[in-house]
Amino acid sequence: MKIENQKMLEVAIEEARLGLAEGGIPIGGAVFDSEGNLLGRGHNRRVQEDDPSIHGETDAFRKAGRQKTYRDKIMVTTLAPCYYCCGLIVQFKIGKVILGESVNFKGGVDWLKEKGVEVVDMNSKECVEMLSSYIDKNPEVWNEDIGE
Repeated sequence: MKIENQKMLEVAIEEARLGLAEGGIPIGGAVFDSEGNLLGRGHNRRVQEDDPSIHGETDAFRKAGRQKTYRDKIMVTTLAPCYYCCGLIVQFKIGKVILGESVNFKGGVDWLKEKGVEVVDMNSKECVEMLSSYIDKNPEVWNEDIGE
């Protein structure tokens, strides 16, 4: 039986909470196969590791390891992916993206759709509130994260 979108999102939310507890930006990600098996999970660790390339999506992707194909994989993220992470999704032809919210940041969602990626926006109140609270308290870190 396939795992539900909300259950997959809950894994990414757990990762976002971990990132926040570590003093970082609360954005989590996870990669699942089409049957709902968890392949990798991670969170934004830009602040913690002083590495601008460790976004929630890239961390989860790296931890998922090599796959023969990514077309049937599902990227789950608490926030609409930025163009950097969208590039990863398009490059490896990940077929589906589940995002917690696109209120705080629209990212490259429209571009993903144009490229044929199935995008499901869960419009999670928890995701919206967790990140908006962080942005209110840390606007300079957030602006750095999105390249402003």
